[in-house]
Amino acid sequence: MKIFRSMTLIFLSLLVLFSGMFESFQKGNEVDAAPSTYNYAEALQKSIYFYEAQRSGELPDNNRVEWRGDSGLNDGADVGLDLTGGWYDAGDHVKFGFPMAATTTMLAWSVYEYKDGYIQAGQYEEILDNIKWATDYFIKAHTGPNELYGQIGTGGVDHAWWGPAEVMQMARPSYKIDASCPGSDLAGETAAALAASSIIFKETDPTYASTLLQHAIQLYDFADQYRGKYSDCITDAASFYNSWSGYEDEITWGAVWLYLATNDETYLNKAIASTADWGTEGQTPYWGYLWTQAWDDKHYGAQILLARITGDSQFITSTERNLDYWTTGTEDTGQRITYTPGGLAWLDTWGVLRYAANASFLAFVYSDWLEASDPAKAQKYRDFAVDQILYMLGDNPHNRSYVIGYSNNPPEHPHHRTSHGSWADSQSVPEYHRHILYGALVGGPDLNDNYTDDIGDYVSNEVATDYNAGFTGSLAKMNLMYGAGQQPLPNFPQPEVREDEMFVEASVNSSGATYTEIKALLNNRAGWPARMGDKLSFKYFVDLSEVYDAGYTVNDLTTSTAYNQGSSVSGFIPYDIDNNVYYVLVDFTGVDIYPGGQSAYKKEVQFRMAAPSGTTFWDPSNDYSYQELTSGSSVIKTPYIPVFDDGLKVFGDEPGPALPPSTPTNVTVNEGNEQITLSWNHASGANSYNIKRSEFSGGPYLIIDSTLNNNYTDTGLSNGETYFYVVSASNNSGDSPDSSEVNGTPFLPQPGTFTLSAITGDGQVDLSWSLSSNADDYDVIRAEVSGGPYTTIADGILLRNYTDTSVSNGTTYYYQVAANNGAGTATSNEVQALPQLQQPGSFTLSATAGDGQVELSWTASSYANSYEVLRSTSMNGPFDSLQSDLSTTSFTDTTAINGTTYYYQVVASNSAGDKESNVVDATPNVPVVGDLVLQYKAADT
Repeated sequence: MKIFRSMTLIFLSLLVLFSGMFESFQKGNEVDAAPSTYNYAEALQKSIYFYEAQRSGELPDNNRVEWRGDSGLNDGADVGLDLTGGWYDAGDHVKFGFPMAATTTMLAWSVYEYKDGYIQAGQYEEILDNIKWATDYFIKAHTGPNELYGQIGTGGVDHAWWGPAEVMQMARPSYKIDASCPGSDLAGETAAALAASSIIFKETDPTYASTLLQHAIQLYDFADQYRGKYSDCITDAASFYNSWSGYEDEITWGAVWLYLATNDETYLNKAIASTADWGTEGQTPYWGYLWTQAWDDKHYGAQILLARITGDSQFITSTERNLDYWTTGTEDTGQRITYTPGGLAWLDTWGVLRYAANASFLAFVYSDWLEASDPAKAQKYRDFAVDQILYMLGDNPHNRSYVIGYSNNPPEHPHHRTSHGSWADSQSVPEYHRHILYGALVGGPDLNDNYTDDIGDYVSNEVATDYNAGFTGSLAKMNLMYGAGQQPLPNFPQPEVREDEMFVEASVNSSGATYTEIKALLNNRAGWPARMGDKLSFKYFVDLSEVYDAGYTVNDLTTSTAYNQGSSVSGFIPYDIDNNVYYVLVDFTGVDIYPGGQSAYKKEVQFRMAAPSGTTFWDPSNDYSYQELTSGSSVIKTPYIPVFDDGLKVFGDEPGPALPPSTPTNVTVNEGNEQITLSWNHASGANSYNIKRSEFSGGPYLIIDSTLNNNYTDTGLSNGETYFYVVSASNNSGDSPDSSEVNGTPFLPQPGTFTLSAITGDGQVDLSWSLSSNADDYDVIRAEVSGGPYTTIADGILLRNYTDTSVSNGTTYYYQVAANNGAGTATSNEVQALPQLQQPGSFTLSATAGDGQVELSWTASSYANSYEVLRSTSMNGPFDSLQSDLSTTSFTDTTAINGTTYYYQVVASNSAGDKESNVVDATPNVPVVGDLVLQYKAADT
């Protein structure tokens, strides 16, 4: 699904080597359009909306995507956690934390830079709301100071199924990093996302901003202290979002954003120092410049921010080398990115528009700062960014937008499961997309501007959250530059034209003088949103007048089944006794029927209705549900066999003059914090229900809402005030009488029960606790005797973890946590902790032999203060010390002799003891140099 950069990097390396052999590609054959041609407020509106279409979890009341519903509600259940929420990555349903965090940082950065662009477009609240959807998830996923869940779902299993998110059935395992298997890149990027977001939320929600910053600080400490690549621990991610560039860039990136969020010089110093670990481009001495900011490599963005913060020439020069590569070519290496004939800066096959959009955003940000010192160069970078965004919006040889649902001839067939809306686990069923994925930027054209709008082309027609990140920020800038007076679309999005979702297809399977056998297929092709149908049923209506005319009654008739995929089939149930109308109820309650595959979306039953043997009166021609049915195996969709979901009619019509529904009964009240939830029994014949409320018993009542369900939650109420309710049922013929009145008084519940646990360490105790429902904050209390007296050591904590460092090794402490809100306090269980210095933890040593040297590296040993490197020429020793008191996790033995096999071991130490690594061997040798054969084809250019 995603990027494999190795071949691209090889190609780029050859370009570096032979740059003098190629001429720069020149922009040509463009279809020039004035920047004012496009409505940037609309483009920004739709680009943000795309993120709402990617939401996982329980959707909020303000959900604007009518074809999206709750999904992934069991995420985290496999590890006993609530890890719901966040974004689905692309056209699939895996939650990859690494690109999600990178996307969030880019979006927050864009608000940091171009807040006024969002405000001008009327999209400021919308962008904050969508960023918060991601940051709320990161808070859930950060389950301990040194623990972060970085992926939900398995890529291969997820991708094997083509269906909507709301009904996915596969297992979704939860994957994490922690101190024993760290991921500095994932933790560092998530820290950057939360730190950047804390800045933009500080004005509108300072409490939330403080929570974000606390998590960011903890995550950065985790990333910095326990080094490692996350894709070495969350190995499933390596096939999709491998950390190709390592974690050094995220160490810088996270520190830069924490400096901006805290103004703490410590983070700035860390950021600057960590740039020494950045890799270089090929054989050059320069930091990487042949790519751009993306989910993997963040040093491009970091160097821009450091250039602006410090004014240091090394960051300025490196930034401009990268932007020159994307524009007119580098001065020192003579390289320039490839351009398509239509003017697109073309970096890579996968997500080419994503890279151009990200480079454009960097160019916009840097040119804004550069304007004061070098306006000509700033204009060059700005012009590049404008041209690239215009290409995406439609200024290209095909005069087509690459943004779904925007401008001229946009893509209609993205590689996206839920917007396609298949019920058959197939990219070809239906042949069209049922929903418009507004605002999604597709992968883009090939090197010659060719593009195919094909659902199966997961290169050109892929969409992803990171594809839209830099693009959204660039649109905010374009709106500032060219969008004055423009407005987003009113009443967006418009309601979609819905198809029949749940219905029966039927035929006359068999018939005779005394019976009729019906073949019926109960379909669930739901798409607004897709949903499980485990309470579906249908009614088959018959007119038994001929039965009674012949002197028989309904009691003389029978029903039976020949083939049945799980339904119960009733006898004949009265519907209109005066006119001899009855129905057979075929009930599939308990059978999962859902739009998830050929065998999942429909269930078949063959049921027979029969008169006594030897009689001649049976006649189905007057039966209501028999209308338009044909004989044989070919079925037709019929409105004369109505379908019900949990008793509520969702398709078709019942016979006879329609009557108002019955009155709802058994209305019950559940009181909560500023809300009251009502529930009632389904009313016969109801299509919907009206909720009526009054502040006085007996009314007058006002209709406050209508619902299709038999429950409703009234929110935004005042605690302590009593409200009075009645419910009426409604259908096309009118409304039922009101139900009996009920009343309720919302209140703030006291914090719920929760559980505290403790982990001891060297001079510290790490406390963590489960969520206390309704709690506003927490206090940590401590005693040196079980049961107290307790002393408060921390109060007003917003996180669900705390590290007590004011302890002495060898002393036993007792802890409780108090959860607080305006209604009172709930106290956790008491836990006991004995802090003491832990011996160093296990770790792994590896060796790489070179010419006259051996490079050693090892994973970090928890609690270690120092390392000692030992060497021997025998596996069993004795080992001699090469270097002691090392604080790093690597060492190069330059005293090794070529051709000699050496055995190495590392010992991790602290005052509590030592821990030995595994033994590795290595034999240094002079490398063999083979012949180099170079081939060149003109077509390669």
